[in-house]
Amino acid sequence: MTDAIIIGGGLAGLSSATALASLGLKVHLFEAKPFLGGRATSYPAPTSNGDTQEIDNCQHILLKCCVNLLDFYRRLGVSDCIDFEREFYFMEPGGRTSHLRRGILPAPLHFTESFLRATYLNWGEKIALGRAMLAVRLERKSRKDLDQISMLDWLREKNQPPRLIERFWRQVLVSAINVELHQMAAAHGFQVMWLGFMAASDTYEMGIPKVPLAQLYGNTLKKVTGHERTTVEAFDPERGILASGQWHQARTYISALPSDRLAKLVPQLEIDFDAFEPSSITGVHLWFDRPVTTMPHGTLLDRHIQWFYNKGEGRYLMLVISASDALLKMQRQEIIDLALRELTEFLPAVATAQLTKAHVVKEPKATFRAKPGLEAKRPTSRTQIPNLFLAGDWTRSGWPATMEGAVRSGYLAAEAASAALGKPASFLIPDLA
Repeated sequence: MTDAIIIGGGLAGLSSATALASLGLKVHLFEAKPFLGGRATSYPAPTSNGDTQEIDNCQHILLKCCVNLLDFYRRLGVSDCIDFEREFYFMEPGGRTSHLRRGILPAPLHFTESFLRATYLNWGEKIALGRAMLAVRLERKSRKDLDQISMLDWLREKNQPPRLIERFWRQVLVSAINVELHQMAAAHGFQVMWLGFMAASDTYEMGIPKVPLAQLYGNTLKKVTGHERTTVEAFDPERGILASGQWHQARTYISALPSDRLAKLVPQLEIDFDAFEPSSITGVHLWFDRPVTTMPHGTLLDRHIQWFYNKGEGRYLMLVISASDALLKMQRQEIIDLALRELTEFLPAVATAQLTKAHVVKEPKATFRAKPGLEAKRPTSRTQIPNLFLAGDWTRSGWPATMEGAVRSGYLAAEAASAALGKPASFLIPDLA
């Protein structure tokens, strides 16, 4: 009999499958789509000449503090497919740019030089930011209400100026957690700031895959039996899973499905599924007839677009808009027009370049809203069904809905399943600090 069946081929399912397979267990993975990776994947998009080009659904990045995601890539043998950037570019309308990079001082003071030189903040805002950073360091473990208040509540409590909130705190945290500050539990904002910006001098470094995302996952199926294009239609603890009209049985099962799909598949679970509200991300792919920038990436201030990434010699840019619910009702051309209009304010060459192709990807359910009070409702990997375990970035992984959170959840589910199979093992790597 199969040792484990994994339902869902996103990062949570892939990481749990890879971990269990490393113990020599027989693992089958079922994925409804024709490709792996879930919401962090790539697929062929049509080109104007009738061919296709593989593109990521949206730009997914990691920081060096994402130790479990890095471990997962190491297990797959694709660590060398990630390039790390050591400098961030904060761009104001008009093109003036400030550089964020570590300096000569040790952590947590390693960004002092960058902030002192930054032009997008005034001196009063810089002093206020320093006070808040010190408060994050002092309060992150001592304060007990951070999961009950919003990040915006905390920032206002610390008298952060509105423009500083918009140009720094919102720019960083909404991009990381994909929810607006007034809907974001302060605990998650603290986690991003501490691990990503303060705990060590290199944890902020941004990893960007050099290959389409789906190409990172191919090695998963070398030790795992994959069933792509196969939807799991029913689950029964005794009979197993029903897929393509056939029952498949295993000693243990791991669901790595989103919360709304799990609610339909196993509605008897004691989980408040209604507590998990979706938050969207929009990706805009633009191809030009000539280079419009030499910069590798940039974070754009005071506009809808939060980031652009140079995906091909300055001719192909990918734009990212997190927490983009307002764009869901907009038509494709409206979004493209908005993107070009805003991008021109930062990259003047866009105005004279010809747009040869554009592709818009809306992910209405990209993540869940990491709201105050939600953490206690996130389920652990174990359920009341002894042979069913849960993974997914919405479960209680210790992180918000990120690629790191998904892999953490996969490792936690694999630990629970391996113990049930009589081969207990540890996979989760603790946070750096």
